[in-house]
Amino acid sequence: MKWKLQHGLLCVVLTGCVVAAGGCNAQKVSVSDGDIPSAKAEQGDVELRFPTTGVLNATKSRIVVAPPVAGGTLRIIQLSPSGSAVKAGDVVVAFDPAQQEYNLAQSRSDLEEAEQEIVKAQADASVQTAEDKTAMIKAKYAVRRAELDVSKNELLSEIDAKKNDLALEEAKRALAQLQQDVQSHTSSNQAGLALSEEKRNKAQLAMRQAEQNIQNMKVKAAISGMVVVRGNESAAGGMFYGGMTLPDYQVGDQANPGNTVAEVIDTGKMEIMTKVSEKDRPYLKKDQPVEVEMDALPGEKVKGRVASVAGATGQGFFMDNLQRTFDVTVQLDREDARLRPGFSARLTFLGERIHGALTIPMEAVFEHAGKNSVYIKQGSSWESQDVKVRAYSEGRAVLESGLTAGTQVALVNPEDRGVGKGKAGGAAGPSVQASAK
Repeated sequence: MKWKLQHGLLCVVLTGCVVAAGGCNAQKVSVSDGDIPSAKAEQGDVELRFPTTGVLNATKSRIVVAPPVAGGTLRIIQLSPSGSAVKAGDVVVAFDPAQQEYNLAQSRSDLEEAEQEIVKAQADASVQTAEDKTAMIKAKYAVRRAELDVSKNELLSEIDAKKNDLALEEAKRALAQLQQDVQSHTSSNQAGLALSEEKRNKAQLAMRQAEQNIQNMKVKAAISGMVVVRGNESAAGGMFYGGMTLPDYQVGDQANPGNTVAEVIDTGKMEIMTKVSEKDRPYLKKDQPVEVEMDALPGEKVKGRVASVAGATGQGFFMDNLQRTFDVTVQLDREDARLRPGFSARLTFLGERIHGALTIPMEAVFEHAGKNSVYIKQGSSWESQDVKVRAYSEGRAVLESGLTAGTQVALVNPEDRGVGKGKAGGAAGPSVQASAK
């Protein structure tokens, strides 16, 4: 039903319809020309632009840790400062190798001692073997001679024959005992030699470990990039609290084995992480161009492209942050040695160019019952007209249908003029900017 507001008594009727939450479905409102600010619908080329902010991150980095060397803390004697450029294989941090050099010297001394013990054990074993060999020959000769004597017993008296038998038994016992002694000597010599060899092996292993530790005292960069020195947790004495800033490691500081001292970041592979609202999400796609301005580099623009757009929304955890957003990753087109992780950036996603687009001020669009509408000028009245909004850009609404160029639209809701002059009721669109071309 269309109705027209007249001056006088009908104002009361209009007020009742407005209070009833738009139940009268008003379409025309008569208000004097000077009461309603307005603008005309314009037609021209428009490029959609979607601004947001983000943070620069490195996609490739390697941490630099104190070597896992037993024996207590390590003292830093060389450290590349934050921001310095290094190549793969360059020394980033070096630790005092004095203790490991001492361990190496001690291991060498132990090795020389073990080798001397091996030489002595081998010589002693050779002497013992020769003595045992001589003793075995004598013992076997004694047995053989006793056996010859026993073979003459038939010609001897009973007493002499008994003496020969006893002599043979004694010679055999001596030979058997000597054979056991030889085996014992051989086993003992082998055990002593094995012990010395084990001592030598242990000394060699300690030497190699000390040499490796000395090499590990110089920690080299695994990749080329920029050095970022980390905070020294030991300086806090194990006490941490919110907002606390740890001092960076520096030459002379102590570090425990395994502590992260620095990080090497590949500045050639940087990306920006940001979030966009669910209203802006339909206008973003992979490889879409992006203009980037770093707060740390004012006045300079960097080109980039959308690397990825999350397919699912994320929601704020707290009640004051319930807007659903999408994670977006932007890849920079070129390297810049001045860029650092953590830089804040202002991004502008460049959307499609719309030729001959019809646009009106964003505040001229109002929402009624889930539909967008505008108030167009019809003589001395304002008539409600449904429109279809394609996008909001740079403070203007890009329309798909509903109006023609030159149509005059109200910038405030004419129906609200009966309640308070100057009250605006425009619908808020996405945080989108655009430049009309």
